[in-house]
Amino acid sequence: MGTDDRDRSVIEKMLTYCRQIEEAHVQFGRDRQVFVENSVYQNAVALCVMQIGELANHLSEEFRREHAGIPWRAIRGMRNLVAHEYGRLDAAILWETATEDIVELGQYCKTVLGQ
Repeated sequence: MGTDDRDRSVIEKMLTYCRQIEEAHVQFGRDRQVFVENSVYQNAVALCVMQIGELANHLSEEFRREHAGIPWRAIRGMRNLVAHEYGRLDAAILWETATEDIVELGQYCKTVLGQ
């Protein structure tokens, strides 16, 4: 699989996780208070955020340079925060990521994929 194909595959997988976060929002009513109080909702979102950050590590350097407007380092950093600091992860930060940043990332992925 060439770099273009590999990068495209990674972006497709990232979009899948963005969509799964949206599915969690729909299932739980996109309610911040429910999110803060419901570990299942938080865990579903956190796992997807972690997977997105892991996938960002698999994009080629060339792709990341060509798409420098996306905060790849911050995406990978959020993955590390979720993976290594989960017990101390602030629900407000995760909520903001899931309701703002992930929406933007999903739109970006769709654009790259021509959807």
